[in-house]
Amino acid sequence: MSQKQIEILQRALNREKEARKQAEKILEQKSAELYQVNQKLLKSNQDLETLLTRTDSQLQGVFENIVDAYVIIDLFGNILKMNDAAVSLLGFSDANEYFNLNEMVNPVDKQRVQESFKVLFEKGSLTNFQVNIITRKNESKLVHINSSIIYDQGIPVAAQGIVRDITKEKEAEEQLIESRNRLSTLLLNLDSGVLLEDENRTIVLTNNKFCDLFNISASPDKLIGENCLNSIAQSKNLFKNPESFANQINQIVQNRVAVLGDELKMINGKILERDYIPIFNNDVYKGHLWSYRDVTLKRKYRQGLEAQKQKYSSIIANMNLGLVEVDNDDKILMVNQSFLDMTGYSKEELIGYKGKDILPVQEDKAIVENKSKERKKGKTESYELRIKNKQGEIKHWLVSGAPNYNLNGDITGSIGINFDITEIKNLHIQKEHLLKKLEKSNNELQEYAHIVSHDLKSPLRSIYALVSWLKEDNKDKLDQTSLKNFNLIETSLERMEQLITDILDYSSAGADVIEKENVDIHQLVGDLKQILFVPENIKIDILNKLPVVLGDKTKLQQLFQNLISNAVKFIDKEEGYINIDVTEQETCYQFSISDNGIGIEKQYHEKIFKIFHALNKSKDSTGIGLSIVKKIVNLHEGNIWLESEPGIGSTFYFTIKK
Repeated sequence: MSQKQIEILQRALNREKEARKQAEKILEQKSAELYQVNQKLLKSNQDLETLLTRTDSQLQGVFENIVDAYVIIDLFGNILKMNDAAVSLLGFSDANEYFNLNEMVNPVDKQRVQESFKVLFEKGSLTNFQVNIITRKNESKLVHINSSIIYDQGIPVAAQGIVRDITKEKEAEEQLIESRNRLSTLLLNLDSGVLLEDENRTIVLTNNKFCDLFNISASPDKLIGENCLNSIAQSKNLFKNPESFANQINQIVQNRVAVLGDELKMINGKILERDYIPIFNNDVYKGHLWSYRDVTLKRKYRQGLEAQKQKYSSIIANMNLGLVEVDNDDKILMVNQSFLDMTGYSKEELIGYKGKDILPVQEDKAIVENKSKERKKGKTESYELRIKNKQGEIKHWLVSGAPNYNLNGDITGSIGINFDITEIKNLHIQKEHLLKKLEKSNNELQEYAHIVSHDLKSPLRSIYALVSWLKEDNKDKLDQTSLKNFNLIETSLERMEQLITDILDYSSAGADVIEKENVDIHQLVGDLKQILFVPENIKIDILNKLPVVLGDKTKLQQLFQNLISNAVKFIDKEEGYINIDVTEQETCYQFSISDNGIGIEKQYHEKIFKIFHALNKSKDSTGIGLSIVKKIVNLHEGNIWLESEPGIGSTFYFTIKK
């Protein structure tokens, strides 16, 4: 390091030492000043304590007689003295507890309290100051404070204050204001026109509805203080009898007797209902309250209701249903003409008597008693009942009974609507007989079909055998024409036997009763592929795993067998295919069987499902197979249809319910 650098560093070190000496000198000076201030503060506190001790005997009497909380604090807010009321209000355990009142101030009021202290020191007093505090017991309170500065020889030494808890008063005041606002809002928006007058006929309060009813353009607050006599003179021409309206108002006010439901008619067609209520305070008349309501719709509704009542009374009297009203003791109160016609009795023979003692047959009286008990519990229901009319004839009625209520919601009896179903009942009985007879006939017909099938096939087989024998015995003697004729006979016999078999199958497929079980369609179709004759040029594929369905296994096998055999029979391509697929839907499975056969023209799509409608007149086709398929699908609550194009192929779709 050079000499020059050393000199620079030396000068910097000297300057730093000089600065430190100056700082230490300032610090010693400030410490001395702080000590003097502290000594003055100690002396002030000693003087204040002396002053408090000197005046304690004088203040003690004041403390004991002040009901409100009284607190003395120093100029920093520390509590110097407080009475018992202050101890209780501020939540202290005793009067000697040391605490700074600033710590009680709610944080939201901190700034405002600081500003109030400035006012207190500047003016020497602070009145009507309200502040939110949190007491030593952690209670939130709103307090009212009147305070002043305590001076000693003109020097402020402390502050004193009277503190009152106004929490409940403030809450009550806010509730009163809120209630007043609600009442004012309610009156202004009331659906009745309100007018409050004092004893001098001066308007005290009114509302929007009153102004609307009397076509007054001014707002309600503008009418306050107006003389009601002027308003009457302006409004009377709105009514049909203007002078009567004005005189009646004056007469009512003079009498000072409450008037309710007074009706007024206006020239615009409106009808007003008016109430007058005088107001007294200690028997001294203080004014009155008018209330006006627009009852135009109510009056029109009442008139309409009367008209409707007359109309429906006429309908009830003449409708083709017997109407009866009874009380809780089952005594008849009212009947209509249809009820009289249905029973053959007159009103005099029924009114006041118990219906259950007159009308029901002996065996059905218990039904009436039970239903009467149910209606007393509020239950509504319909039921069949046999009654005996005045002529002694047994009639079947459909009765709809319901409890009858009064305006208070109490059950006073019941109302019954009665419909004569005697003819319907007789038809139902006849239907039951016919169904039983039809069921018996169907069973006999099915048995007959089996017998006929057997009896028809036996001679056919015999004829077939005889023809075969004739051909065999005379094969050297028969020419080509004769042999051809014999072949035609054999073909016809085979076709006839197939037709008998198909008719029997069709009859069996139509049976309504099926034995349902879980059927694995995938396995069922797999078994069919093994037993059906399928030429080598035709390939059968199952595109997706077929489901297990609930159905009749034999009939489902017959369904798939017929559709697959049909597809095989009509494939004319060198390479044929049959694709079997399924899609699952919400309530069913949709199956499809597609082929690339000869196809079917659209005009025949519906006809092929009808019996004996065979489009290809081959010896193997009787026109019954697809009819059997449709019946089996219907028995399983499904549908069947097809899509096809001639020369391209066909797809049969059908659904089976899950």
